[in-house]
Amino acid sequence: MQLDLNLLAALDALLEEGSVGGAAARLHVTAPAMSRSLGRIRRTTGDQILVRTGRTMTPTPYAIAVREQVHELLHQVQGVLAPSRELDLATLERTFTLRWHDSLVALSGPALLAAVRGQAPGVRLRFVAESSIDTPELRRGEVDLEANANRPSAPDIRAEKVGETSLVIVVRQGHPLTRVRTVTAKRYAAAEHVTVSRRGNLSNALDDALVRLDLTRRVVATAPTEAAALEFARGSDLLVSVPEATTRSAVADLGLVVLPLPLELPSAPIYLSWHQRYDTDHAHAWLRGLARTALAM
Repeated sequence: MQLDLNLLAALDALLEEGSVGGAAARLHVTAPAMSRSLGRIRRTTGDQILVRTGRTMTPTPYAIAVREQVHELLHQVQGVLAPSRELDLATLERTFTLRWHDSLVALSGPALLAAVRGQAPGVRLRFVAESSIDTPELRRGEVDLEANANRPSAPDIRAEKVGETSLVIVVRQGHPLTRVRTVTAKRYAAAEHVTVSRRGNLSNALDDALVRLDLTRRVVATAPTEAAALEFARGSDLLVSVPEATTRSAVADLGLVVLPLPLELPSAPIYLSWHQRYDTDHAHAWLRGLARTALAM
């Protein structure tokens, strides 16, 4: 049986108004159109629904029995097809999964969590580690928001640049480079390095920039996270080159020194990404707004 949801609205109006004319006025249709709807409802249900008694119409026992159920069903359908445009943060209960670069979790995660808890105490955040391979969790709805330096190319993934930061050198206190007047590209290349790569890559755009200057560097190790790479640097003469924004809290805590990078490189972007299915999701849009603010700090 093919169901016409318009009949549900018509039946609800007929039961509420008790007349064809009243139901027609309520739904802003003509009386003949409502009469035709009543005829279809009668054929579908096998019941007269409304019967004439003198100058008025009286609902049948069946109509009386289903009146509340019809009204509730119509309310549910309207809720599905036209969801509420209002968001009640005080009562919102939802868990969001965020896959952010580990340094961004450390840098901006606390501010985001504080903002979320202050506005919507029923919301929980799940920060998960980045994978060493490209994964489709955003598309499958398993991850709500990504934040890293990569701009997704898939047409159904939204990406918004929310910030950028330049690269700097981080070394231990007392490192030989801290005692020179200027860190030149030649001195930078002559040092030993540890790189950050969740895929274990030993080279990156820095090596390309050095090649253009006829220089090469020696990378002796790669670490999957910036936190691990900074620990390598803290206990040795290794250099690690990372975005300046991500070093602000870690450097002071670990007793490290930040030096300028002697290479001409564009700033590293920070992208916030999500699947297009969440474009009009009000709770998701609210979280995106808080994430933009946290990542731009």
